Amino acid sequence: MVSVRGIVQGVGFRPRVHQLATACGLQGWVRNRSSGVELEVAGPGAAVAAFLDDLQRQAPPLASIIEVKVTERPYRPLAAFHIEASTRESQRRTLISPDVRTCDDCLRELADPADRRYRYPFINCTNCGPRYTIIRDVPYDRDQTTMAGFALCPECRREYDDPGNRRFHAQPNACPRCGPRVWLERPDGRIEAEQDLAIRRAVELLTAGAIVAARGLGGFHLATTATDEAAVRRLRGRKIREDKPFAVMFESLEEIQRHCRVNARERDLLLSRQRPIVLLERRPEPAAAAAIAPSVAPGNRSLGAFLPYTPLHRLLFEDSRCRALVMTSGNQSDEPIVTDNDQARDRLRAIADWLLLHDRPIHIRCDDSVVRVVGGVSRPLRRARGYVPAPVLLAHGGPSVLAVGAELKSTVCLSRGREAFLSQHIGDLENLETLRAFEFTIEHLERLFDIRPQLIVHDLHPDYLSSQWAEHQPLPRLAVQHHHAHIAAVLAESQFERPVLGLALDGTGYGTDGTIWGGEVLKVDPAAGTEFERLARLLPLPLPGGSRAIREPWRMAVSALVTLDPPHPTATYPDFFARWPTAAAAVLVQMIRNGINSPLTSSCGRLFDAVSALIGLRERIHYEGQAAIELEQAITVESGAYRGRLDHVDGLQVINPLPILTELIADIRAGVAVGVMAARFHNGLVDLLAEAMQALRDQTGIDTAALSGGVFQNAYLAERLEAALHRLGFQVLVHREVPPNDACIALGQAYLGIRHLARTQGKDR
Repeated sequence: MVSVRGIVQGVGFRPRVHQLATACGLQGWVRNRSSGVELEVAGPGAAVAAFLDDLQRQAPPLASIIEVKVTERPYRPLAAFHIEASTRESQRRTLISPDVRTCDDCLRELADPADRRYRYPFINCTNCGPRYTIIRDVPYDRDQTTMAGFALCPECRREYDDPGNRRFHAQPNACPRCGPRVWLERPDGRIEAEQDLAIRRAVELLTAGAIVAARGLGGFHLATTATDEAAVRRLRGRKIREDKPFAVMFESLEEIQRHCRVNARERDLLLSRQRPIVLLERRPEPAAAAAIAPSVAPGNRSLGAFLPYTPLHRLLFEDSRCRALVMTSGNQSDEPIVTDNDQARDRLRAIADWLLLHDRPIHIRCDDSVVRVVGGVSRPLRRARGYVPAPVLLAHGGPSVLAVGAELKSTVCLSRGREAFLSQHIGDLENLETLRAFEFTIEHLERLFDIRPQLIVHDLHPDYLSSQWAEHQPLPRLAVQHHHAHIAAVLAESQFERPVLGLALDGTGYGTDGTIWGGEVLKVDPAAGTEFERLARLLPLPLPGGSRAIREPWRMAVSALVTLDPPHPTATYPDFFARWPTAAAAVLVQMIRNGINSPLTSSCGRLFDAVSALIGLRERIHYEGQAAIELEQAITVESGAYRGRLDHVDGLQVINPLPILTELIADIRAGVAVGVMAARFHNGLVDLLAEAMQALRDQTGIDTAALSGGVFQNAYLAERLEAALHRLGFQVLVHREVPPNDACIALGQAYLGIRHLARTQGKDR
């Protein structure tokens, strides 16, 4: 008997087992179980050994084997090797494949007029197509997916039952005769065209500059021609999205290379089966007939580019003059991506001119993943389609926990033994629709992986919706400090078991002292469970107006000027205060001086905001992190570095950027180019942080640094700081599987929750 665990259902594993066993002349059977795949083989010992070797070496491309258990039995003759019906047990331990881009074989059939699936937008096989987004339960059989309502026609049934066919037991298998259909609707609900005519008409409309809401794999996209400035502006206006960059789907890699610089690692990511959005450097003068419209990514030197990953996407580029389409999430501002046709009719009607719909239900929403290559290594910024629900493998297992994450970039995480199932991106947990998506995701993952958590782990912040939700659940709870969870997430995915100096740089996190943290060095020891030691922090700055200062970086600029401590800030810096409303600025000065609605924050994100506003780049933001992103984008010439200072206050090392700000102000007044000042600020901050880490290594003897937090989405800073730490002899742990932003918080919480249970239950025994 052989039991196989891993991603072995829905990936052509049983057909491959059948082929290998038959080739080795073995008897027996194979079947899906709720715990994975089980098989029994009988034959000569050498043939069985060869089969077991081939099983691991020749697994299907989408399979991922975690464990193979072999139990030898006395020989008994079996029937000719065959595939048996699936069995369903109470305990389910199988893994589920993420959704996969359309394979080359299916693309060839899609383009072949002689093929019965010619131009069929739902073509798929065991090597490609929907998986996670259509599965309701395990084992992965058709009646457990959203394809249950589509009965196979005789031809599709013959393929499905043929072990030698590429579609053998391909659960989403279908054709125009028996499968899902697509149609084009006007906003008033009238059907304009169906099936292939609908796609051809959609292509005509997109070419003419229309906005089309297209139902895809994990939800809706809002699409329009990326080279049509008027169309892109219209989309921005209707979606109420002023500046945040749109992603662009290109017809081909060659087309991307005409607009962007693409290195070997970025090329591999663009062509990978995950097909994420990849942040690329734009060419100053694109080698293309039509430039990308300025409003696609206003003032941004990077572009989020990706390639078609479904048959429908491919068909939208056929017979079209469009070579690039804006493909942005189909939702209203601050809401989850729309998945349902009726939802689209209700919520996207005011944005889209047309609706391109289909009738294959989407069971779980899943946005496009986003990655960026830093220092030659892929770093996820949003982990969703193509990657979820593959688990993060932990160094040690333990009791199951549910971690509910932070508030922004919400994800949840459920653990099962050594497997941590981090959910897809859910959104910012700030409204009812996102809360519903959050709850549905938890229920779905618990059912899919048969997890019954013993503990809920949440953020220390009492006002987070996730924390409040946790309080109302009938399970023990554990509150974890935000930045501790950040560093724990790095430890979790790195499977690192020794103490580290954790550098957490982000926008905000509730500290154990009730203040707002965001620029911290923590001593984190995996053996210490939920305990950690705060060793250093950025010099705190007042946050005048509280959360309003996050939306208005000019307030942080005022805060920085006041913190420099001149007797009369408006008189000392009249050239700066002249930019801002006189009365409002004067009120801010008094608020800061008197500590009125101006909580202190050690946030690195707010320091970036202050510098961005002082330089004159961004005084008000329209999306999270905009000021910091534009400050990185402004860098043109690497020329020197401002100098900071290390102080010590109340036993804490204080990373003091005030000297950096003093030099910056002098450069602003001297008329130094913005790109040079942006570089000097980044370089100076890198030097100061590296100096702080070196001093703490001397103090603690710890020579491993773990880096996490949204600031590390800044490729310039991340790459240079990692290099500086390596030069100082540090081992540096960074995120490679999960994002450095708050999307990793749930993983870190789960890791700490498992450690907490292991310690407390061990003491109880």
